[in-house]
Amino acid sequence: MTGKSTQTVWVTMAVLGHQVITLLHGQAHTRLDVGLSSWQNAYVLAVIVIAPLIALVLSFTRFVSAGLWLLLASMLGSLIFGFCYHYVINSLDHVAHLPAGGAQGLFRTTALLLLLSETFGVAVAAIALRTSLKRS
Repeated sequence: MTGKSTQTVWVTMAVLGHQVITLLHGQAHTRLDVGLSSWQNAYVLAVIVIAPLIALVLSFTRFVSAGLWLLLASMLGSLIFGFCYHYVINSLDHVAHLPAGGAQGLFRTTALLLLLSETFGVAVAAIALRTSLKRS
């Protein structure tokens, strides 16, 4: 495998893994009736769901560098958002203040997995960008 194809594999794993975890976390939100405000829903849709998918598509085109920058920004934005709302800000979205329900374990597990997958996505994008800048 060439360096570019290896990079594309890592980007694909980061994005698709993150999307699966995001979907499961969304199910936990629904089952626990933990709603988000309008701006939070828009942020989740744009930054956490759509932007990484666009970055993935770009990684298969001549716009790889733009895709990597978008992946870095979206995963970093996702990481900060998730960390703040799941672990810092006192709300129903905080892992320690969830409403009663059978999906608390799923919520807590996926909140942690999101942090890990977003950290992985940031690392993949940063390493790929660094590698591509060295080649230039």
